Amino acid sequence: MQFDNHDARIRYFELLLERGDLDGIPVYPLPSGYRFCFYRPGDRDAWITIEQSAKEFSSYAQGLDAWGRYYEGKDEELAQRMIFIENAQGEKIATATAFYDIYGRDASDAGWLHWVAVRRDMQGRGLSKPLIAYTLMRMRELGYTHAKVPTQTNTWLACRIYLDFGFRPVPENAVNSYDGWRIVRALTAHPALEGFPPAQPEEIVNRE
Repeated sequence: MQFDNHDARIRYFELLLERGDLDGIPVYPLPSGYRFCFYRPGDRDAWITIEQSAKEFSSYAQGLDAWGRYYEGKDEELAQRMIFIENAQGEKIATATAFYDIYGRDASDAGWLHWVAVRRDMQGRGLSKPLIAYTLMRMRELGYTHAKVPTQTNTWLACRIYLDFGFRPVPENAVNSYDGWRIVRALTAHPALEGFPPAQPEEIVNRE
């Protein structure tokens, strides 16, 4: 069975990865015709549009709710932390944010890589790795020494990219979402997950 890069058929598990340091981040230049820019007041709807296109939200209202929980009233912070990629026409087509744990439960002082997304029609153009690398370097500039990134099994392809960047399962999450990591191992065959036996095909698909 072939799976989309954001596939609701896959059994859902919350995943959390960490990178122990922010030194030696690989450099991936943007393809010609694109540029990075930071958030400016009024960019909320551009953010929602990108995330909705990438299937993070099923509706504008859902995106508005997420914005309210994560970013409402934080324009000054976002101007230093929320990154977009623009195309040659000035359209914002990808985004990621160098943020922190908004719930205050993480005592590690890690930076948190938030809401990485590329607009659906712009995927496959070599934008995601430059975006992640740029955001991690920004995180380091903000004074963070290590990073975490939350994701889930149904965005398994993003998880593979995070593993490529040296992120590894947080030990507690490796236990609590053990079967989720087995699913990611089966879908990606990533060598960093050799300690997890791959899930069998019947274990991957949500049967509910």
